[in-house]
Amino acid sequence: MAAPDSFVDFLRDQLAPLGPLSPRRMFGVTGLFCEGVMFGVIAEDALYLRVDDHNRAAFQEAEALPPLSYEKQGRVIDLSFWRVPDRLFDEPDELADWARAGLAAAHRVAGSRPR
Repeated sequence: MAAPDSFVDFLRDQLAPLGPLSPRRMFGVTGLFCEGVMFGVIAEDALYLRVDDHNRAAFQEAEALPPLSYEKQGRVIDLSFWRVPDRLFDEPDELADWARAGLAAAHRVAGSRPR
């Protein structure tokens, strides 16, 4: 389910230090784009941020939460977007730090793909 506008607006305020965010509704979720890359996904009123090998340790706390996933041909496929702990919504500076780590991971992933 795509994110409600109020949640997207809340995240725009919270993540303003990253720069302008461009939310896009896609495949039943809302992708969060910044600097031309998708670094986050909002699904079912939860925020997921991009994780890779470089920032996985910073997201250690999020390991207890399920990653964003979908089902294909009877198999569950986990994506490289991990749900942020809800407590971060009360800690805007820390949420922004997590988002910066997700944005950096998104840039690394985008840079590693052939054009």
